[in-house]
Amino acid sequence: QVQLVESGGGLVQAGGSLRLSCVASGRSFNRYTMGWFRQAPGKEREFVAGQSWIGSITYYADSVKGRFTVSRDNAKNTVNLQMGSLKPEDTAVYYCAFITEPYSDVGARDYAKYDSWGQGTQVTVSS
Repeated sequence: QVQLVESGGGLVQAGGSLRLSCVASGRSFNRYTMGWFRQAPGKEREFVAGQSWIGSITYYADSVKGRFTVSRDNAKNTVNLQMGSLKPEDTAVYYCAFITEPYSDVGARDYAKYDSWGQGTQVTVSS
């Protein structure tokens, strides 16, 4: 059974940084594109960042480009999201997930293409 566990969320002031981690178990991690999504109260879940199973290919939402960096460590079955220059509008629950198909980046920005979601970690940015 696939399991994803996110950690690293918390409360930070605007302009600060946080590093989120997602540890995966139960699946051959290196075959899958991984994604980070977020959901703020009353809003739809939105794509934040993703990293291809290839490793060298990354994807970012325009709203976080240049501020967030996604990385993965296949040996540790971990994908990380380094968040910098945080803004109050970054406040949300952050989730990681596997894209459904192995060896695929198709739909890397579409949450409907992902499964095996973690429980999420809360990020709150105060102004």
